[in-house]
Amino acid sequence: MEYTTLGNSGIKVSKFCLGCMSFGDPASKMHAWTLDPDASEAIIRHALSLGINFFDTANCYSAGTSEEYLGRAIRRNVGRDKVVLASKVYFNEGHLSKEAIARELEGTLRRLGTDYLDLYIIHRFDAGTPIEETMQTLDSLVRAGKVRALGASAMYGYQFYNMQLCARDNGFTPFVSMQDHYNPLYREDERELIPICRQMNVALTPYSPLAAGRVARRDWDADTARSRTDIVARGKYDSTEQQDKAIAARIEELAKRRGVTMTQIAFAWHFAKGVASPVIGATKEKYLDDAVGAFSVRLTPEEVAFIDEPYVPHKVVGAL
Repeated sequence: MEYTTLGNSGIKVSKFCLGCMSFGDPASKMHAWTLDPDASEAIIRHALSLGINFFDTANCYSAGTSEEYLGRAIRRNVGRDKVVLASKVYFNEGHLSKEAIARELEGTLRRLGTDYLDLYIIHRFDAGTPIEETMQTLDSLVRAGKVRALGASAMYGYQFYNMQLCARDNGFTPFVSMQDHYNPLYREDERELIPICRQMNVALTPYSPLAAGRVARRDWDADTARSRTDIVARGKYDSTEQQDKAIAARIEELAKRRGVTMTQIAFAWHFAKGVASPVIGATKEKYLDDAVGAFSVRLTPEEVAFIDEPYVPHKVVGAL
């Protein structure tokens, strides 16, 4: 495993983050493919064996049961100080108001079974709450020792910039990471959000790094419960299937040329782009094994350009 640091935080994380949206009680009716506590623990245990120390969940994943399953697995398999736990807030009553953040963090800590978070991420931008209120509340959590560092997720560049300016101008804690929607099929954040992150030394931890598997396999769809039922993923990618298949075909061509998997080429593309730690959602151990093989692949600038060349502008997905 390779490791990096989240921005200016000093927090050392593995260069893969295990996304925990696939863990949780399917009775919550969020997703049909989520794993039960024992199956979730098996994946988490395997991630730990590979050196992955970075885990990402959210208060809204499977009605909080994702946090419960993650917390259970961590307590049973590793010391709390050996892992970096991240969770999120926004898709809840009150969004990012002072009252909502305080309430939701307490629920997250209780479900995870810990008294602090390493990284607390705002899941989206809240246009209904003053930026100053949100940033001051988040800062108070850091000062109280309940949160070590702050992160943000998908939003427009100007929104993130304004939140960072608010932190700077008021002496509040700034964000050190950005979990945006980014992969070879969706690169709209290269226009503004990613350059802002570079300017401010904010680590990139993108979600959907494999475009819901569409850059990791030859066929656009797979015969899995997730592929059959993931309406969100279809909304992200199916409307641009024809032009995006050309990009996936180039990834496949490079994989054959290099004697590696498409997954490894796709993650090598992320690392070539300066991504700190892509969030990988795995429901089978073999997917994690495949992913870490990307460290043996270093793409040349010409190979990155070969993948990028067919890209056409896309409708913005994820920032809203």
